[in-house]
Amino acid sequence: MKKTLLATAIVGALGASAAAQAATVYDQDGTKLDIYGRIALGIAGGGPEFNGSGNRINNDADFVDVYSRLGLRMSHDVSRDLTAFGRLEWRFRADESGNRNGNSFSAFSETRQAYLGLQSDQFGTFQAGNFDSFYNQFVSLPFYVYIDRGLEFAGHPTQSRGDSVGYYTPDLGGFTVFLQGKHYSDRGAVAAPGVSEEPGEGTEVAAQGGVRYAQGPVTIGLGFVDDIVEGDGGNDEVRYGLIGSYDFTDQFSMRLGYETRDENADYTPPANGDNGFDKVGLGGTFTTGPWAFTADYYNVDRDSEDTRHAWAAGSYYKVSSNFDVFVEVADGDSSFSRDESSVGDNLDALKEDVYWLTGARYHF
Repeated sequence: MKKTLLATAIVGALGASAAAQAATVYDQDGTKLDIYGRIALGIAGGGPEFNGSGNRINNDADFVDVYSRLGLRMSHDVSRDLTAFGRLEWRFRADESGNRNGNSFSAFSETRQAYLGLQSDQFGTFQAGNFDSFYNQFVSLPFYVYIDRGLEFAGHPTQSRGDSVGYYTPDLGGFTVFLQGKHYSDRGAVAAPGVSEEPGEGTEVAAQGGVRYAQGPVTIGLGFVDDIVEGDGGNDEVRYGLIGSYDFTDQFSMRLGYETRDENADYTPPANGDNGFDKVGLGGTFTTGPWAFTADYYNVDRDSEDTRHAWAAGSYYKVSSNFDVFVEVADGDSSFSRDESSVGDNLDALKEDVYWLTGARYHF
């Protein structure tokens, strides 16, 4: 089992199962259309008992959808070296019936991916639209092995997922260089009555970039993200990361990573967020037959608050090439010294129960 097979053996969040199970519905004269997806259901429980203000949260066990999705993958060969492509993917609620019984939400809850681009084996790939963060794809990917919670490094929404353009080079002797920008705009904002100035604060672009080296058993990614406040958990400082993995055998790999971001004194994090930090992560994956096991530990040294110690673990079993079952547990150690005054002496209210999730997925 080579590195790529070891990665796909983890029936986690990498999306490899969707690629493997995609059904080609049209393939003629260089034009191809694939359809793929999964139905995923589970039971989740635990997590934070209180929010950052000290208000109790109900974290009882419940029947949940586990990121079910339906997608289309399209491509057309423009020339021998140039391919035009597109991708469209929705998330849907597999555990609810949409608008029945007074529910106001839509069954299709999110347009998860919607982008197009051009790919050349000689010149690289350019794409635009709504897609996963390149930093996540090329730097923090070794730790992106959990279906739900457990990733402390930058995830796929980080300064991405909409109004984005990106480019990455072809493989250059094991090296791949990437660059991406996400555009934030106040276009359409309306000024208050009597105000003559143009409303909003103008436009801003959040950049990210870096380089990945992948050769044999070694994968190393080095990158940065301009973590502006408008994004997902940004504090207007730059995030830097150095993350890698090593396959000791065909069945066992380990990963080690470091991320840092300066503190911004003018930024107040959300209840479960961090400001400035230094994160160190260590984890591993072991596969045997249809089984895969993962475990990760993070030390999060926060600039102006107590250090967090987060961990996660998972067990996955492939019943068949299309069907798998799983169990995951995670503890983010969500203690926040800034909120101690809101809960008085009840410091246990600043902790959380271990989050757990178990369920099954069918891939098509």
